[in-house]
Amino acid sequence: MIQEKLWQRFTFAERLSRFAVFLGFAVALALSMRTVQIIPEFLYDAPTQVADLLGRMWPMDFDYYPQGVHATMMETLHIASLGTLLSIFMAVPVGILGANNIVRQPLLHWLSKLILVSSRSVNTLVWALLFVAVFGPGALAGTICIAFRSVGFVGKLFAEALEECNPGPIEALQAAGAPWLSLFLKGYWPQVAPAFWGIFLFRWDINVRESAVIGLVGAGGIGMVLDDALNLFFWDRVAVILLSIFTVVIVAELLVTAIRKRII
Repeated sequence: MIQEKLWQRFTFAERLSRFAVFLGFAVALALSMRTVQIIPEFLYDAPTQVADLLGRMWPMDFDYYPQGVHATMMETLHIASLGTLLSIFMAVPVGILGANNIVRQPLLHWLSKLILVSSRSVNTLVWALLFVAVFGPGALAGTICIAFRSVGFVGKLFAEALEECNPGPIEALQAAGAPWLSLFLKGYWPQVAPAFWGIFLFRWDINVRESAVIGLVGAGGIGMVLDDALNLFFWDRVAVILLSIFTVVIVAELLVTAIRKRII
């Protein structure tokens, strides 16, 4: 008598591993729920509060836009653009030092990784608070904040793009006796240029959104106006400010997408 084999999608070890992962998620969720301490009364009352808030926001005070929103919105775009440009100048050398196929000294690699990790590990609002304390409230603190926060993102992706370059053209240039600058401009740069411009545009798109938030801690831009309107309970103005931010973010997304299609 031939014993029929039972087909199973996962082995016993795989099923045990999946169960351990799901159990870990469940335990983490349970511990998080206990730590957060959700108050049921606030959850039950949330729909009423949302309806009341929306009622306070309507009708919007569109007359407030020319005098109170437009200038700060332009300042927000300037902070994002200048901060992104400044981050490029700082991130490119750090990214080159972090590429294993270009720089082969462990100490320089360690220094590059330290800079990249330090930039990414600190939240944007924390950077903003730090630079507001150093430079005072305003657009300068916001610009420096955006630049320092973007170094880790741009530098890491740029270093990875350099490491993925085809070594053939570089070896040919080295065999011809080309200096290092020619190696980079003629061998590496043509291969990483599309990725570089894509990284630049993507980071600028992110910085437009973050520049609208850092003003809440005094780093300039539309966030400062939003913070004033929230503190004074001018909900009709808050609605106009939020609509302006949403519109600018959507336009920036469409603009970046269109430029990426033409460049890449």
